Amino acid sequence: MRVRFFTLFILLYAASLFQCSTSEQQSKNLLVAASIPPLADFAEKIGGSYVRVFTIVPPGTNPHTFELTPGLMKKLSRADLLVFNGVGLEFWLDKVEDNLAGKKIVYAAKGLQILADDLERHAQGNPHVWLDPQNAIYMVKRIYGAFVDVDPAHKAYYEHNAAVLIKEIEVLDQDIMATVDSWSHKKFVCFHPAWAYFARRYGLEQAGVIEKRPGMQPSPGDIADIIKTVKNIGARVIFAEAQFPSQMAEVIAKDSGVKVIPLDPLGSQGQKSYIELMRYNVAQMSKGMK
Repeated sequence: MRVRFFTLFILLYAASLFQCSTSEQQSKNLLVAASIPPLADFAEKIGGSYVRVFTIVPPGTNPHTFELTPGLMKKLSRADLLVFNGVGLEFWLDKVEDNLAGKKIVYAAKGLQILADDLERHAQGNPHVWLDPQNAIYMVKRIYGAFVDVDPAHKAYYEHNAAVLIKEIEVLDQDIMATVDSWSHKKFVCFHPAWAYFARRYGLEQAGVIEKRPGMQPSPGDIADIIKTVKNIGARVIFAEAQFPSQMAEVIAKDSGVKVIPLDPLGSQGQKSYIELMRYNVAQMSKGMK
């Protein structure tokens, strides 16, 4: 009986030591805040066991209308590194920049060639740069550089992880290129202009957009123009998005005699990574573009 008790005591003691060690390690890890799920995935892949990452804009939330809560602001104040897209996507930043003074911030899209926003939704240009995998590789490199700045002791570890992730995205890029080359349709209509960089990369044309400005329903004239565009390009589908209401897309699709297929530029359909997200979107697009 005493032997069993002693054995149980040793096991419980060892478990408590492991738990304390794990807790201590976690407390030493970098706390990283990333504005959107793709950037959070990059940060988690690069940082590995040396970081804790949380996403500011939750999956399924429209980043164009998102507002910071006091609770999120408190978490941001504790972060060691802030990873933002830039190009005006985080429109709420100017409201809280005083609270972030002194924080290490990396704008992952800084230095990329930014497409103009013809619909004037974003004064700084179209922010959806990550939907071109080549841009994603650039962003991975910038996030890696920020990790090294904050935690140079683990540079080799971060460098290895970044290299592995970049290779995976390069494979993804080639796979998408091969898939898109097989499509008979090269023009499409979507809910909002998230896919301009994707279209440019793969030789497609974003021929029409339903919502020209965030939160504003299209006018009857806009709807008529979209229906005309759908018919002119011979589209078989309209691409909606998980972060936006689909009712208007359904109405236009019905009047145009086409189907609605959802896409997801951010990650809210259960995808666990950027690569899974992109493969999901390409598979969805294939349903209407082959």
